[in-house]
Amino acid sequence: MKKLYLSILGISMLALGYSQNSYEVVTNKKGATLGYSPNSGVTILTVNGLKFKDLNKNGKLDPYEDWRLPADVRAKDLAKQMSVEQIAGLMLYSGHQAIPANAKGFAAGTYNGKTFKESGLQPWALSDAQKKFLKDDNLRHVLIVGVQSPEVAAKWNNEMQAYVESIGLGIPANNSSDPRHSGQVTGSTVAEFNAGAGGDISVWPDGLGMAATFDPALVKQFGHIAAQEYRALGIATALSPQIDLATEPRWYRASMTFGESPELATDMARAYIDGFQTSTGVDEIKDGWGYKSVNAMVKHWPSGGPEEGGRDGHWAFGKFAVYPGSNFETHLKPFTEGAFKLNGKTGMASAVMPYYTISYNQAKDGTNYGNGFSKYIITDLLRDKYKYDGVVCTDWGITKNEGKTPGDFEGKPWGAETLTVAERHYLALMAGMDQFGGNNEIAPILEAYKMGEKEKGEAFIRNRFEQSAVRLLRNIFRLGLFENPYLDPQESAKVVGNPEFMQVGYDTQVKSIVMLKNKNNVLPITEKKTVFIPKTYIPAVKDWWGNWSQPRLTTPVNTELLKKYYNVTEDPSQADFAIVFISSPYNNNDGGGYDKNDRKAGGNGYVPITLQYGTYTATDAREHSIAAGDPVVDPTITNRSYKNKTVTASNTMDLKTVLDTKEMMGDKPVIVVANVSRGMIFNEFEDKVDGIIVRFSVTEQPVLDIISGKSEPSGLLPMQMPASMSAVEKQYEDVPFDMECHKDTEGNLYNFGYGLNWKGVIKDARTAKYGLK
Repeated sequence: MKKLYLSILGISMLALGYSQNSYEVVTNKKGATLGYSPNSGVTILTVNGLKFKDLNKNGKLDPYEDWRLPADVRAKDLAKQMSVEQIAGLMLYSGHQAIPANAKGFAAGTYNGKTFKESGLQPWALSDAQKKFLKDDNLRHVLIVGVQSPEVAAKWNNEMQAYVESIGLGIPANNSSDPRHSGQVTGSTVAEFNAGAGGDISVWPDGLGMAATFDPALVKQFGHIAAQEYRALGIATALSPQIDLATEPRWYRASMTFGESPELATDMARAYIDGFQTSTGVDEIKDGWGYKSVNAMVKHWPSGGPEEGGRDGHWAFGKFAVYPGSNFETHLKPFTEGAFKLNGKTGMASAVMPYYTISYNQAKDGTNYGNGFSKYIITDLLRDKYKYDGVVCTDWGITKNEGKTPGDFEGKPWGAETLTVAERHYLALMAGMDQFGGNNEIAPILEAYKMGEKEKGEAFIRNRFEQSAVRLLRNIFRLGLFENPYLDPQESAKVVGNPEFMQVGYDTQVKSIVMLKNKNNVLPITEKKTVFIPKTYIPAVKDWWGNWSQPRLTTPVNTELLKKYYNVTEDPSQADFAIVFISSPYNNNDGGGYDKNDRKAGGNGYVPITLQYGTYTATDAREHSIAAGDPVVDPTITNRSYKNKTVTASNTMDLKTVLDTKEMMGDKPVIVVANVSRGMIFNEFEDKVDGIIVRFSVTEQPVLDIISGKSEPSGLLPMQMPASMSAVEKQYEDVPFDMECHKDTEGNLYNFGYGLNWKGVIKDARTAKYGLK
């Protein structure tokens, strides 16, 4: 790329003084550009001809207001000025905020007691809850999900920053986002971490798709582009990358990882964070940090990948990560060798998020706390052994109470279930945590402070709070937010999803696609032949909050788009070939692996997670689970085995669609396009079709570019594809590359690093570096 929008967020206007609705901009000829709200009470101080913001309104220049000083010096000065209540507020991380707030359900909110639609307010207005947690609870870290448009996001940012600038010490907000660039949501549920971006943003593959390129340079480029779009939306922290090793093929969060290879995931992590965090040239403030930088909160320490049976830690039924292969240290490598050893000047990821799970029997102090409560995992290992001094933030909701059953989506206080909410906060603080994800309320942190005061003394607990405050403030200072947190909405609209960014994202989508099978070189189909594409049945699915969708029959690709490539028919007899779009098998019992009805019927509630479409009975599962126990809601269950239990994938109709299409087409070619979000078993249909294309949450057009020969496939499998469910049951959750892989009719093994181009099996510099030896 020749350029990447070197002027955004007002940086192109350094020499100008101008008014932008709710804020004013003041320039320094050789220094920082200041943005402030004239209604906030903040004034501009002039010292030796230079301009500074008087954020605490005391009429003098404090060290924390002096943009010439290092971030650490400023952070320490401000931390000492802050009250306990203000530091406690800084430790909060809000629940999910939509702009404007939804009327009900996820990210809902009110405006003067009314829904947004009823309020008559502009979409960038602050909600009732936002005003409360910003003012009453001193919260300064806001998690943003959906936004109506880039302009609305920018205007909301300005409203919110002006509001907090008028309060207390004038500390700006550090807004954040979960990943928001993926082409589509995969799997059976809409989850808190992929709830939708809104606005026109560049579209890229998900984590597995990025890994499938086997190209860290592409991932770094993504980070560089995504950081510019984030900052244009008012987002200064990315709750990413997710660098857990996907060594357990049933774990449905594998889709957001960089696969199961420690070496590839390590290089991808380093590249991703360098791209997000590094500013250069006029955008750099110091040490690589600056106006284009976005803090990367790398997750999930020390890896959430080896979940027993593939169950997920968002629920009590998935609280345990297990290590039957004694492979704990391998899972640390993407952090210790990647995220903490960057090539760029920022040095290491600015924040870390531990996962919900209990790293079962790994703590040397003999405890089995969830990672966010474990002093061994956070202080002894992360802080002391690996010398990490950035922010450590809990995953969302670990201090809240769990639900009534192991299958309820509520709080996740694993290992600390019997403690009070305040006691959990105190336990996490003493373990070394700085911040509490998904907590808008200050009260339990203040209670924890009193506990520390009583047990350790006031000097100790005050120092402990200031230690966290300095870490949290440092991440705000380094990005220039204290000087100017405001945005030009028109500039934001130009930056977010601009054609150049869109094109690079699209090209990367193409590069992420993997061709697994090409029998008799049926692909590419370059002539404008006639294609039949069967409709896709989407079963009713339940989201995390218990809401059901409606089942539906849908056309999987836009017909007008398809006509640019081929003639289209709904009659298989008139078609030259068929393309069948499917998704990898998924379960509809929440994250998978638990069934409340089984528990009600007298079972233990635990059921298999299947990676095949057809009915599966777990005859090869463990007789006794490695870990078990829930002292509050189900203490009698000491064995979580699901041996000999039977399940069927929710989208089992995908298999029938493939097989029926093959029967309809007879000897004419059938191409399967599988949207893969974790391990997938291909032996139910592979021998009956002519071509298989795998995509990882990318749109349909890049797939058509491959099938039509406009582009050549170059992606490689970022994780093994199992030969059978028996092979899945026999592998170890914590060990990479230990599974029997599927072998197709052409003699190709669907192993890590495998992929085809038009010439055959790909062997290049990428496979030489990262492929299995």
